[in-house]
Amino acid sequence: MRIARYRKTGLISLAAIAATGVLVVAPASAAPLWPGGPEVPGVPSAVMPQPAPGATPTDPNAKAPIPPANFAAPNITPGDGDVVGVAQPIIINFKDPVSDHDAAEKSIRITSTNKVDGHFYWFGDKQVRWRPESFWPAGSKVTVEGGGTHVSYEIGDEFIATADDTTHEIVVTRNGEVVRTMPTSMGKTGHETPNGTYIVSERNRKMIMDSSTYGVPTTAAEGYKLEVEYATRMSNSGIFVHAAPWSVAQQGVSNSSHGCLNVSTEDAKWFQENVKKGDPVVVQNTKGGTLSTSDGWGDWN
Repeated sequence: MRIARYRKTGLISLAAIAATGVLVVAPASAAPLWPGGPEVPGVPSAVMPQPAPGATPTDPNAKAPIPPANFAAPNITPGDGDVVGVAQPIIINFKDPVSDHDAAEKSIRITSTNKVDGHFYWFGDKQVRWRPESFWPAGSKVTVEGGGTHVSYEIGDEFIATADDTTHEIVVTRNGEVVRTMPTSMGKTGHETPNGTYIVSERNRKMIMDSSTYGVPTTAAEGYKLEVEYATRMSNSGIFVHAAPWSVAQQGVSNSSHGCLNVSTEDAKWFQENVKKGDPVVVQNTKGGTLSTSDGWGDWN
């Protein structure tokens, strides 16, 4: 699917608008990212005076009624109570097509305990997504409200895997510290792994990989059908980090896969046990072009 539109929205962090019309910003325990309602352009910022002892700054937008929705209660991902990675977008699926995108956006309120800027973008008329301009800050608590649906979830540790085709290694950091380096073998000539930022979407202890699912018969020279272990999905198009004991000799040296990131069974097991939905996998320095935004999890490209 094509992205139908893109809208950037700014952040207001616990803003209280004084009678003078000046925007006053205070420290936030829950800062609205898209407070629901029209933007107020041209309103200047002012220095927030120190609150009186015992006073708690409040945000009228965070508690004000949300404009009526032009859609029925939608399905929202992440779900209530989830803990997800720093690359996870908010995905809102509608039961029926929504023709007035602007009105729909104004009736959606997104709130976070950390200050970020972000934007909406549509996939047709039945799905809208929102993501920050940069990865979510680890530890953010996020709420999303719209059309009668309300979810609250948390952003977990910043867990980032970077796969570099120059070194044939995957370097994994947690909250900025390197916690594991894994030799890898990526897509060979004709099957080069696309560059870009991928989003982990599912973990499979075992699964069957079948080349016929993307048009290559299993009987063809490049065909295959085999069971793999610890397959962690990076893209809808079928790119995984997975155990590949048959290519250990190539891992860290050369590329031999059909696009996946092949690692040892030990590394694949560790990766799957530590990674979570929404964690980014950054692939760089390949000859495979760039992961398509329309892939389904190409939001950062």
